[in-house]
Amino acid sequence: MKILLVEDDKLLNHHLTTLLTEAQNQVHSTDSAQVALHYAADYPIDVGIIDLGLPDMDGLQLISRLREQQIPFPIIVLTARGNWQDKVEGLEAGADDYLVKPFQKDELLARLNALVRRSAGFISPRVKAGDYELDLSRKELTVAGEVTVLTSFEYLILEYLMRNARQVVSKQQLLDQLYGDGEGDPNTIEVMVSRLRKKLDPEGVISPISTIRRQGYIFNLSCS
Repeated sequence: MKILLVEDDKLLNHHLTTLLTEAQNQVHSTDSAQVALHYAADYPIDVGIIDLGLPDMDGLQLISRLREQQIPFPIIVLTARGNWQDKVEGLEAGADDYLVKPFQKDELLARLNALVRRSAGFISPRVKAGDYELDLSRKELTVAGEVTVLTSFEYLILEYLMRNARQVVSKQQLLDQLYGDGEGDPNTIEVMVSRLRKKLDPEGVISPISTIRRQGYIFNLSCS
């Protein structure tokens, strides 16, 4: 894997760089958000690891900047903040997963592998529904002719919902699509779906994704 590591703690940065390199990964390591933006724009990256407490830019702002620049590689957030609200903020900014410090090295490697495996798991070139067209090969969503870039995990959720259009899909089914092993926080799905709704229907008029209380979600349009 080609990994972008953004961590300002010099000891932890060195430790993680060594760990990831020994696991046969190529690591672009920095303690600067500005340098990270440069790496992300100029080098092929499979996954990003971003700490929230950076000296030159808040980690959430860095994630938002990456997404604004339509850089879709999956991102895992490292945080010392364990409460759910902080995790929600990271996910809403565009992250795909989070890991609370301190953590075990095996858990980090497993999360990274899951992120990359799932983000590469696109199998069909296009799914269409009304004004929506999901091009999985190009990693683009077209809404009424306008291109909107989704993150890898947003793709996986939207693809599954569209392929199961007009059927109720549970949070557990969506978690299985993302992590494949039944792990993961169901609240993550709520944040991801909220992000998708904003991208699919920014005016709140069409409501393509509905919540079915205590059951899950349903994509309301027929797909082809």
